[in-house]
Amino acid sequence: MVSKTEQRKIDHIKLCVEKDVAFDKKTTLLEDVELNYKTLPEISLEEVNLSTQLLGKEFSFPFLASAITGGAQVSKKINFDIAKACQEFGIGMGLGSMRAMLENPKIKDTYNVKSVAPEIFVAGNIGVAQLRSYSTQEVNSVIESLNLDALAIHLNAAQEAMQPEGDVNFSNLIEKIDEFSKEVCVPVYAKEVGHGISFEVASKLEQTNIQAIDVQGAGGTSWTRVDALRHKGSFGSVFRDFGLPTAVSIIETKNAFTKQIIASGGIRNGLDAVKGIILGASMSGAAMPVLQAQQKSYKSLQNFFSNFKNEMEITSFLLGCKNIEELHRQNYVVLGKLKEWLNQ
Repeated sequence: MVSKTEQRKIDHIKLCVEKDVAFDKKTTLLEDVELNYKTLPEISLEEVNLSTQLLGKEFSFPFLASAITGGAQVSKKINFDIAKACQEFGIGMGLGSMRAMLENPKIKDTYNVKSVAPEIFVAGNIGVAQLRSYSTQEVNSVIESLNLDALAIHLNAAQEAMQPEGDVNFSNLIEKIDEFSKEVCVPVYAKEVGHGISFEVASKLEQTNIQAIDVQGAGGTSWTRVDALRHKGSFGSVFRDFGLPTAVSIIETKNAFTKQIIASGGIRNGLDAVKGIILGASMSGAAMPVLQAQQKSYKSLQNFFSNFKNEMEITSFLLGCKNIEELHRQNYVVLGKLKEWLNQ
C-alpha cells in the first residue's frame, strides 16, 4: 500500500518530467547582471580552479545537485544515479524530504546514497512545518543511519498553500529552526523550494544557528504550479509566478546574512552560476536540469555536470579570475528590472 506521502513524491516526479512547471513570465533576473569581460584576461584557462568548501566539505567546483526526491521506490534509481555522478565529479547533492522515511523506515534504501557514493557531501531534508512533528532525536537517528553531512530545512509556505492537505501553520517557526539547528548532529541550513528568500527572512535566520541559506529563487521550477497541477486547483495560474527572482534573493540575502549562501532557482548553466557567485553566493545549485538529464541516461547526467563545470571555468577565465575568491571581488553592472527592483 502506497502512503499519501509516497504517492505525493511519485506525482511530483511525474509532473516535473512530463509537464511545463516552469515560471511563466517571471525570470531569475540574472540576465540583468552584466559581467566585466576581459578580452586580455592575463591568465590561462588551465589555471582556473574553482574548488571550494560547503559546510566544511570539499567540492571540486561549486555545484550542489539540489534536493529532488526520496521516499518512493521510483526515487531510488534517480538518487543513486545522481550520487554516483556527483562522486565522479567531486560535488554534492541534497536528498528530497525525509518525511516519508520518518513515517516509514522501510523505504530508507531510496535515500541511502552513501552506499554508492561514500565520499560526497549529502544533505538530508525536512520541511519547516514538520519540525513540530518530529524530535531532534528522531531526525538525528535518520541522519546517522544515512551518514549525512548536513540537514536542510525547507521553507515552502507557497507550496504548502497550494496543497489541500498542506500544513499552513507557519507560526513561531524561527524559534523552532534555531532549536533544531542547535540540537541536530550536523550543520543545518535553510532552503526555499523555488520562490526565494527575502531580506527580512534572511535577517531572522541570521539570528539563529543556521549555517547557510539556499535562496532557491523564482525563475526556474514553480512549485506552486507543480502542486496546483497535482490537485487540478484553480490557484495554479494565480500563484504560478509568485516569489522573489533568484538574483534579487541572492542580493537581499547577502545584505542580511553573514554565512554561506547557495545560489539556486533557475540556474541552468555555468554562466548563471558564476553570476550568482559574483552577487555573493559561495555555491550554485540546480535540480530540474539534473533530473531531466538523469531521465535521459546516465551519460546525459555526466555530460550535464561536465558541461556545467566547463562553463563555470570558461566564464571565470573570461573575467580573469583563477578562483572563487577572485570572483567575489569582481565588479558587475545591474540593468533593467533588477535595477528597478533594487532601487525600490
